[in-house]
Amino acid sequence: MKFSTQEEYGLRLLLRIAKSDSPNGLTIPEISELEGLSTANVGKILRTLRIAGFIESARGQTGGYKLKMDPNEILIGDILTSLGGKLYESNFCDTHAGVENICTNSIDCSIRSLWKTIQNMLDGVLSKFTLQDLLGNEEEVEALANSFAEKLEAQLNKY
Repeated sequence: MKFSTQEEYGLRLLLRIAKSDSPNGLTIPEISELEGLSTANVGKILRTLRIAGFIESARGQTGGYKLKMDPNEILIGDILTSLGGKLYESNFCDTHAGVENICTNSIDCSIRSLWKTIQNMLDGVLSKFTLQDLLGNEEEVEALANSFAEKLEAQLNKY
């Protein structure tokens, strides 16, 4: 399982914008230079994030990209979903049927159970993480992530 470069870069771009103290926001060339990414790639990802409602843009000489809402209100799970979708979605089996119209394992699928469980666990953690949480340093974020994971594991152990 891998996260796409679009998801990784999208998170990085949102963090860069969130950390900016510029009242006008950051321009595509500024973000591109700061993150070491091409302006075309930055522009494409920012468009996706703008359409998803995480950022807003202003045109002109004093324009730039700014967060549309407080970092505490932006869930990491929502960001990742807007950039690349979920690992498992309800139409998963339809899109992985092979050459048939319907998957040959659609009635009793142990693999589907695994993907659904993993997606639920990911959702459990990513629905608690906000962009604000990622503004800390690596050690702080790792401690918070471990805390979320331990709480989730404790909930799972109840069953």
